[in-house]
Amino acid sequence: MPVAINHLRIARPVSDLERSKALYCQGLGLQVLGGFKNHAGFDGVMLGDPALDWHLEFTHCHRHEIEPHHSVEDLLVLYVADPADFQALCERLADSGFARVAAFNPYWQENGVSFVDHDGYRVVVARVSWPELEPTDSI
Repeated sequence: MPVAINHLRIARPVSDLERSKALYCQGLGLQVLGGFKNHAGFDGVMLGDPALDWHLEFTHCHRHEIEPHHSVEDLLVLYVADPADFQALCERLADSGFARVAAFNPYWQENGVSFVDHDGYRVVVARVSWPELEPTDSI
């Protein structure tokens, strides 16, 4: 039986909390939904849009140096099917300080544009609709 999940939080450690906050607010148009200071040695900020069912949380630990750990396939994928909105978001990300990079996975190279932040986390702007994806073989 399916479980009703009413919200999604994607949490990531970052090297510079203020820099990450500014980058994602400017680049993705997110706003600060909440945050905390020195909660058990952690500072954090939640970014999103109150109308959405997801948000990003970035944390920084004062007690232990935690290096952001990612791979070329650790992706935040944003689906933007409208061509004008797609182009506007790509320009906004580039203008805010995200670096455009080649995608590791050829699917994202063909169907979107990939960006990377200062910690190496990748954001893909996909020019396809969700959930209108191409059918695939079962796993």
